Amino acid sequence: MLDTVIFELAGRPVLLMDLISSLLGLTCVFLAGRNSKYNFWVGYLYTAALFILFWNKNLYASLLLQPISLAINIMGHYRWTHPKPEEQSAQDSGSLKVSMLSWPERIMSIAAVLVVAFVWGWTLDQLFPADPHPYLDSCVTVLILLAQMLSALKKWDCWVVWLIVNVTQIILHISVGNVFMPIVCALYLVNGLWSLATWMKLYRREMQTPDTK
Repeated sequence: MLDTVIFELAGRPVLLMDLISSLLGLTCVFLAGRNSKYNFWVGYLYTAALFILFWNKNLYASLLLQPISLAINIMGHYRWTHPKPEEQSAQDSGSLKVSMLSWPERIMSIAAVLVVAFVWGWTLDQLFPADPHPYLDSCVTVLILLAQMLSALKKWDCWVVWLIVNVTQIILHISVGNVFMPIVCALYLVNGLWSLATWMKLYRREMQTPDTK
């Protein structure tokens, strides 16, 4: 059933599972960009859909990362809805406010991405030698995990990382001849730009609101 071909795009089949996972992913990031805590409930479904998708396509390297994504989603759900007193939004005390990484934190994040991506890329190269871009794939994967973690902490910087991921994924998919996924990634890119501006407004609003707690 999930392997049912819904339609073809440029001669390539688009499966029902591809469409379901794409719609769930787009809905999840759209809600996150609108500062809605309900993005996490969709995120649980999205993680499950990706697990099934990767299992059916024998993409075990990506499959193994889904439990990590699930853990980040659970942590983010809790952090967004149970902020510490100093992290509460001025508009809603039960909601985590938008904040930013400091420059030292950004430098540390970049260094961590490079180190982990190299180790994971080497591991992929050893376990899955058929992968044509093991280090690039691993870098994108680690960036996705970083973006998820920053989003879970409601850091504005997460959208900068998502934009890098989206652009890289568009290039990767086009390079291997995919047609459907570059379109999906382009939609992610548009949402990322919109969310970048939206969260900046939320951040500035928090900065301008007197702390009355």
